Amino acid sequence: MTVLAIGSIPLIMTLGNSMLIPILPKMKSELDLSQFQVSLTITVFSIAAAITIPILGYLSDRLSKKTIILPALFLYGLGGFLAGAAAAWFTKPFFWIVMGRALQGIGAAGTAPIAMALTGDLFKGGAQSKVLGLVEASNGFGKVLSPIVGSLLALISWYAVFWAFPAFCSVSILLTWIFIRENPKKQPPPLGQYVKGLFSVFKHEGRWLFVTYLAGATGLFTLFGILFYLSDTLEKKYHIDGVIKGLILAIPLLFMMTTAYITGSKIKKKFYLMKSLIVIGLILMTISFATLIFFTKLIPFIAVLVISSVGTGMVLPCLNSFITGSVEKTRRGFVTSLYGSVRFLGVAFGPPVFGWLMEWSRTGMFLSTAGLTFIVAILSLAMIHVKPQSPSSEEIESLFQKLKIHFE
Repeated sequence: MTVLAIGSIPLIMTLGNSMLIPILPKMKSELDLSQFQVSLTITVFSIAAAITIPILGYLSDRLSKKTIILPALFLYGLGGFLAGAAAAWFTKPFFWIVMGRALQGIGAAGTAPIAMALTGDLFKGGAQSKVLGLVEASNGFGKVLSPIVGSLLALISWYAVFWAFPAFCSVSILLTWIFIRENPKKQPPPLGQYVKGLFSVFKHEGRWLFVTYLAGATGLFTLFGILFYLSDTLEKKYHIDGVIKGLILAIPLLFMMTTAYITGSKIKKKFYLMKSLIVIGLILMTISFATLIFFTKLIPFIAVLVISSVGTGMVLPCLNSFITGSVEKTRRGFVTSLYGSVRFLGVAFGPPVFGWLMEWSRTGMFLSTAGLTFIVAILSLAMIHVKPQSPSSEEIESLFQKLKIHFE
């Protein structure tokens, strides 16, 4: 039940963006919005989260993870209520929808990134990697479920999705409140010592962290950008809407979720395997995006797109395992939260950048995306160096000490 409670937290966060993807074209026409304006409903949410995450990460290290997660879930639901109420009752609701989405973004900052740090606190060794895989799979399951749920709710009204957020958040709040039990928190270090420790981490391990952060942001950037493109194409080119559209959007996400679950259950603390899967996953994404320029028919397009989803599902659980154990418990919340922040930035920039690229060139869009993933693959291959573990290394909490990661 503890794992179920932890898994519900990133699930709720994922619904915040993915559930809106199917309704964006309808919202655009109903409110007479531009392509840029409609993408703001995703971007504002993600930027608000990205800005707030480091603050809540720091507070979670000083207080407790549960103390941050519960109010964050409440705020998340409240933002959904504001957006839904504005859409239902106001004649010009767009401003208030954006404000509600910003409020949701602030709430989202205290969900999945803090849940990753909480997993690092509660589980050790192979169990930690497995639960982190489940957390990423839960994230993926939310992405699979949300286009379908969003499409079903859109049958009632395009803004009905906003009303669903308070209901979902209530379930997660109850699970977290009842089933998550944190160990008594030790006296946190003084602020000066805490900051000095963080600077030390980024001074000695900054390049490695930069690559993993970049890989996480790239995975989410390409995922939400492609979903934005696919949602628009299904409606404009193929005239597919409603539940069928949601089911089609869910196909690549289902493959990503399944791959993330399998990856998380198999990697344990096999660090060479983690690095290999990160590089292979990014190469698969590169191949998929570069090949998509040759496919315009729907079924072959989805089949090739699935390859990139499998790649993303391989990359993200490995990054989670690396970053969650990167520093000792007293600073884990901040480091994992910063990772969550850059992931949100990837989500934030995906739809508007892909919207601009769609107007520029379809071929250019896919080739530039393939170029990005290829560069990140090369950086991951070059920057991450893993040395064999000593037999006693399981007793050492810091992943950097375990791996003796260094830069040449």
